[in-house]
Amino acid sequence: MGIFKVENRARTRDLRPIMHAEILQDIAMMHSDALLERAAQGDQKAQGKLVQLWYKRIYNFGFKFFLDHDLAMEVAQKTFISMCRNLPSLQDLGKFKAWLYKIAMNYCREEARRKQNSRSTPFDRVWNLESEQSPRWETSASRIDDPDRQYQRNEIADILHTALMAINEDQRAVVIMKEYEGLKFREIAEVLNISENTVKSRMYYGLESLKRILEKKNINKDTINYEL
Repeated sequence: MGIFKVENRARTRDLRPIMHAEILQDIAMMHSDALLERAAQGDQKAQGKLVQLWYKRIYNFGFKFFLDHDLAMEVAQKTFISMCRNLPSLQDLGKFKAWLYKIAMNYCREEARRKQNSRSTPFDRVWNLESEQSPRWETSASRIDDPDRQYQRNEIADILHTALMAINEDQRAVVIMKEYEGLKFREIAEVLNISENTVKSRMYYGLESLKRILEKKNINKDTINYEL
């Protein structure tokens, strides 16, 4: 099931982040077993390379979860401190990605408990992402088409991102990991320690909740040409 597609006359744009081929290739090459093994053995240079490779994704995961720069920074910092400390105990290095997101998810939950009001952001709140000391989600200056098109993309993205904050926390976590982070259902199940069927159920109900929230705001394919 696709999420959040915006039509621009004859052309349809998918608002999910696009992982460019060259980035995927870099990650594949640099996340070799040898790199992970060196990091697991305490090689600080290898650990630093892992942090460089994964920092942006873990930060973005936290930012999507909270829509808060400081909390996202806190989650990222704690995640990588924990990664370096506990990597030697990871027996199956092939599960590194799911293991890393599990750490990040646990810290997101910890911060959510500490900041209970972070779960009650009103949908009507005008969220000024430009005030955050961080890049806008999925925005790459080198790939901006034209100002009008980029403005439309950012405007719709802001609405959808704010709607994410209004849905159930468990559903939000699944939607972010699947649609934005590109994790497989199996990996999400490992991160959350639940069954794949439960993951799929949360995904379904999360998307349905988002659709209802947007429809209450009269946001549908007839008003902004979006698809859920």
